[in-house]
Amino acid sequence: MLEKTNQVNLLFDFYAMLLKGKQREYLELYYLDDLSLGEIAEMHEVSRQAVYDHIKRAEKQLFEYEEKLQLLVRHERRQAVYQEMAGLVDELQESEARDKLKTLLHMLSEME
Repeated sequence: MLEKTNQVNLLFDFYAMLLKGKQREYLELYYLDDLSLGEIAEMHEVSRQAVYDHIKRAEKQLFEYEEKLQLLVRHERRQAVYQEMAGLVDELQESEARDKLKTLLHMLSEME
């Protein structure tokens, strides 16, 4: 369950704005704010089943977006390359070149 929660949270970061209002809101309350279905239902004066249905549709939508757009996969690949480059930069002997490369790597990471 924790793995799915982490994956949904990551996908939410990339695709939240593509979700419909209630789907986005309920998913955020459930996964990010860690509220129960009952708590969300009470807040919005709807049934637990309605909340559950919105969350399940939103989850499905997030996974479909990722399947088509691959933003999370690309992000993870960039992070892996960044980490490898950072490790290699640390091994360089010339401090001026190393410092310049570290600055450039930092700039790249800030662009994420």
